[in-house]
Amino acid sequence: MAIFINKNTRVMIQGITGKEGRFHAGQCRDYGTSVVAGVTPGKAGLSVDGTPVFNSVAEAKQYTGANASMIVVPPPFAAEAILEAVDSELDLVVCITEGIPIMDMLRVKNGMRGRHTRLIGPNCPGIITPGECKIGIMPGSIHKPHGPVGVVSRSGTLTYEVVHQLTQQGLGQTTCLGIGGDPINGTDFIDCLTAFQDDPETKAVVMVGEIGGNAEEEAAAWIAANMNKPVLGFIAGLTAPPGRRMGHAGAIVSGGKGSASGKLAALRENGIHVCENLGSLGELCKTVFAEHL
Repeated sequence: MAIFINKNTRVMIQGITGKEGRFHAGQCRDYGTSVVAGVTPGKAGLSVDGTPVFNSVAEAKQYTGANASMIVVPPPFAAEAILEAVDSELDLVVCITEGIPIMDMLRVKNGMRGRHTRLIGPNCPGIITPGECKIGIMPGSIHKPHGPVGVVSRSGTLTYEVVHQLTQQGLGQTTCLGIGGDPINGTDFIDCLTAFQDDPETKAVVMVGEIGGNAEEEAAAWIAANMNKPVLGFIAGLTAPPGRRMGHAGAIVSGGKGSASGKLAALRENGIHVCENLGSLGELCKTVFAEHL
């Protein structure tokens, strides 16, 4: 099994006629994802590498049965693209776009209250169920299908590193997803951990956090209270200086809060296995998870 997406997921690409949209639509399709439609206002009737283009999400859903979307549009238009997908009641929206203004995302969060759609992102690498479906920009080849480990991360490139090490150790993955590093996003750690806990095929979880905010501390407390599967955590940014933004908009230590050391302490206090050396994460997972897999 998997969480959020599987081989039956039907995907549309919002922004498919742009350079990045066309490229990543092709990458998802080549991986085996069922990419059934593209959406670009004013471009209905076109075909991008065999994928029909529609003017709106509603039209694409009506004619193709798409139930998920990947958004690859410029930041000024991304919030409207998300809300259009929400209004069409898609099951899942994955927003890759980086640099969406915080006020736009506040509007999106308000617009999504009580709605059916799940949002992953923005500013994220997406989600992949190895061997079944990829909605995102991650390299599909590093993933190993039909494995017992779930991966959730705030960092895109660190997700790839973790997955690559797991695969090298022979540990396949159920689903891997990057939730994004912006201060305001859709799906959070606890949403993913809940899904992994409920998924019978996921036997263990790797959680990759970073400095800034308190999402990791909240997740650690939830894990201690609700999970019976082993979780191994890694926090990026041990050497980050306070007050300086590190990569992601949400990766900043301020007011004495959000430090890597504080997050690591929270993980340990809640019984979570901790890796401080990224280069040894795969080997540590194999050791820690051995009795559970």
